[in-house]
Amino acid sequence: MKFSYLGHSTFIIEFGGKSLVFDPFITDDSINIDTITADYLFISHGHMDHIREAEKILKHNPDCLLISNYEIASYFAKKDYKVHHLNHGGKASFDFGICKYVNAVHSSSFQDGSYAGNPGGFVIWNNENCFYFSGDTALTWDIKLIPLTCPSLDVAIFPLGDNFTMGYEDAAIAAEFAQCNTVIGCHYDTFDIIAINKNNALEVFKSKNIKLHLPAIGETIDL
Repeated sequence: MKFSYLGHSTFIIEFGGKSLVFDPFITDDSINIDTITADYLFISHGHMDHIREAEKILKHNPDCLLISNYEIASYFAKKDYKVHHLNHGGKASFDFGICKYVNAVHSSSFQDGSYAGNPGGFVIWNNENCFYFSGDTALTWDIKLIPLTCPSLDVAIFPLGDNFTMGYEDAAIAAEFAQCNTVIGCHYDTFDIIAINKNNALEVFKSKNIKLHLPAIGETIDL
């Protein structure tokens, strides 16, 4: 698996021979949106900072399949994009493997204030690997269900910035709930209100014997 970080909560993940893009919101001028290759586009919820570049990516990748909750997928289906509807607890098989839509404790609306369904995260696996993209969740007991219903996680992606999501202290507990000892952090430092002390974050995870990766924008982590 290769995890390329494009900033905020946006990742391109090479998995099962496919390019999986998550929560597209590009703020760094070094990232050329027009060059992003996406076989699948995953959207965890409808907030602008997770969906803004979705249409640009879909237009440049006409065969890309958008996967999200019922409301978000329906919103893009009306614009004639290819979609697959999921909802909480449901899973489906694709050519890269299996995707399960799991709960997230957050809110969700489109930029105009209209309803974008309940927020969620994705657990994705095949015969070789399994990872969890949590979306903008708070720490929740529901994370404990993941080891009970999915294969063992190799990697979990958690928000760390606090204020709108859990902070890094709660994210370290979430990793314990998920029984995952490798975490990639996101949703921090994009705005002043979600800035973090990276050294403190690393120490919190280290104290629990969990490896925390804090990639630079544009960096790829091969796991």
